[in-house]
Amino acid sequence: MTTEVLILTLVVLFAINTPIAVAIGAASVAAVLIQGDFDLMMVVQRMYSGTDSFHLMAVPLFMFTGTIMEAGGISRRIIDFANALVGWLPGGLAAVTIVSAMFFAGISGSAAADAAAVGAILIPAMKKSGYDSDFAAAVQASGGSIGVIIPPSIPMIIFGFLTGASIGRLFAAGILPGIMIGISLIVVATIISRKKGYSSTSQFSMEKVWVTFRRSILALGAPVIILGGILLGIFTATESAAIAVVYALIVGMFVYRKIRIKDLFPLFVSGAVTSAIVMFIISTASVFSWIAAIEDIPAQLAGTLLKISDNPVILLLMINVILLIAGTFIETTAALILLVPMITAMVPALGIDLIQLGVIVVTNLAIGMLTPPMGICLIVSCSISKDSMSAISRRVVPFLGILIVDLLIISFYPPITMWMAGLVAR
Repeated sequence: MTTEVLILTLVVLFAINTPIAVAIGAASVAAVLIQGDFDLMMVVQRMYSGTDSFHLMAVPLFMFTGTIMEAGGISRRIIDFANALVGWLPGGLAAVTIVSAMFFAGISGSAAADAAAVGAILIPAMKKSGYDSDFAAAVQASGGSIGVIIPPSIPMIIFGFLTGASIGRLFAAGILPGIMIGISLIVVATIISRKKGYSSTSQFSMEKVWVTFRRSILALGAPVIILGGILLGIFTATESAAIAVVYALIVGMFVYRKIRIKDLFPLFVSGAVTSAIVMFIISTASVFSWIAAIEDIPAQLAGTLLKISDNPVILLLMINVILLIAGTFIETTAALILLVPMITAMVPALGIDLIQLGVIVVTNLAIGMLTPPMGICLIVSCSISKDSMSAISRRVVPFLGILIVDLLIISFYPPITMWMAGLVAR
């Protein structure tokens, strides 16, 4: 009875468009009341313990790093460097958008922050250069999805927290898939741009690449510090997040001088509000996971899938389909906490490493960020370009197609994730 109440309440609340955290929390409270063996104070205690983690401290710290670096004037420098690298391609601004998103992904760990920081500059620039507005928004939304695959990645932190997988190894495992996805998106954008007649923005010049690289080297220093420190075993993911915040403040205040003392309070407030949204979802979802574990829901669901097939290839394809559908309708953090316990219960049957599974899960949910109605990257791009969700959704279909191909490669070719992960100590 408890299981039925939990799932039915959650489905009804989602159907009436209740905010994610409220829906999960209310469904959990309803299940506790029906179950009857626990005091409601347990809900509060579980919400607290669900966020009381050293690993989860990295979430607000990485989000705050992105806020500071974006306010510190790094976006323009990164875009200039990206333009020098790929602006000579047909539809150069589209390629620049994706490369800029890849660079910014190494700073923020958030797809929404990635899409907003780069899109605020490049979507208007593409429209001014004659690109169709909905295509410009689709390119930005597609590039923004890389933000959770190239480390640092907030969803990877949450996956590591839920499963005990090494966050450092997860970060390393996301590097090559993130680069592969970025290159494939550039190929699609270039092909479409060539057909549409969108021109390049500049001629290739090594001198220009060098000059723009020198101007952006401090901006690009954040991902180097984050990944280098983790790969070399100097500090943990959470420690790297704290160091990245300090680095971002120093660069923004004393080098680029875009951040003043009076700007700090609004930046802290912005970072706190953004982080609170994610942490609130984590806290309520942890209650849901606790009830699900008591009712043995993950094992039951895993058993249901195993009854359909015990073939690892078929199982992995089914998991990908489930995650793709979930990513379309459920916010990423909630989807992770709701589904990861069921998926990890099938790791022995799948015969794959937990690290590879983490990248597969995050890639699926990144694709969900491009699909309505919960596609956060689409929503951000819509708000900047002023186009309708349906218009951008049609333009994003070719990018979704290549992302599915990338997902299959990541799922069935382990070296693309495990080679870099093998360089990090367990």
